Amino acid sequence: MSLRYSSVLAITLLLTACADQPRSVKPVVATPHAEVPKTASVVASDEAAKTPASIADESPKPFDLTRPDIVAFIDSLSSKHAIPAEELRALLSQGMFQPKIIVAMTRPAERVLAWWEYKDRLVSNERVARGREFWNTHRDRLSTIEQKTGVDAAIIVAIIGVETNYGRNMGSWRVLDALMTLGFDYPRRAEFFRSELEHFILLAREESWDPLTVRGSYAGAMGAPQFMPSSYRRFAVDGSATASAPGRRDLFTDWDDIAASVANYFTAHGWQSGQPVLFDASVPTELLGVLDRRNLELDRTLAALRASGVTFESTLPDETRAILIPAETATGPAARIGLHNFRVITRYNRSVLYAMAVNDLANSLR
Repeated sequence: MSLRYSSVLAITLLLTACADQPRSVKPVVATPHAEVPKTASVVASDEAAKTPASIADESPKPFDLTRPDIVAFIDSLSSKHAIPAEELRALLSQGMFQPKIIVAMTRPAERVLAWWEYKDRLVSNERVARGREFWNTHRDRLSTIEQKTGVDAAIIVAIIGVETNYGRNMGSWRVLDALMTLGFDYPRRAEFFRSELEHFILLAREESWDPLTVRGSYAGAMGAPQFMPSSYRRFAVDGSATASAPGRRDLFTDWDDIAASVANYFTAHGWQSGQPVLFDASVPTELLGVLDRRNLELDRTLAALRASGVTFESTLPDETRAILIPAETATGPAARIGLHNFRVITRYNRSVLYAMAVNDLANSLR
């Protein structure tokens, strides 16, 4: 995180078995396997021609380290970070292409579910009950962090609840496999995931992890708050450290670090203490039909919304920036109004459904 990203399959892949915990780095010794090399263009065209169903039938397999894109990645990291190329090859030779990860990326929950379906899954009575139990267990540390950062404790708890059901489901995929699979065989976002793979390799060295044992989501997100490697490096903090004695950042088992890191992420992205996230609205039918859930920008003012026939209750100034969000119910189209803090939540996960779920879970916990 910072970043930063279904059907029953996708929900199951994201919210199942907990990750193995990082251990100290051990020497990795391996010999690159021999395969007939493909050019990067051939690899990309091969993957583009495959359907999710055909990919799902494939078996996991090692990567061909003679592929030009992998060779270029190793050379770049070695040059930029003074890491011996032999060490990088030894590590990457143990990564495995995981076809089910490609399938999961094609059908995340945010794309295929209506809002009311998404909410039913992530703001369930069970998740609310577990959230209240979690808050009671960690009340003192959450109160301290809220007072220090201004980030609402309910939002911190809701993020952890939506991401991993309060640490119960941190992901079962090896992060190395996930990031290599998406970085080298998912052309649509290969550049992003290769960058995250680079951050992961550096993070493992900085935190003295064994990179072969760290597990997370199918997208490579880690720990109870599901930080991507770049976000882990940038925003994770040692919640119990002092300025003169900083320590390790453990987002897998240390709840001081976990809660403080979520708050730090929100603070860095401009969370406004004490301000609302969203509110309900009554929207003319003609507007409901043109709303786009992909829009994440505060592209209107409250005054403009009122002028277009949207009705809502708010004492905020007319010039307050806002976004009109599609929020389908089981009985038909509906909409809500998101504000600055709503947009901040979408910096954590770029989805209006996700941000609404976090807001609604937080409200249910209060």
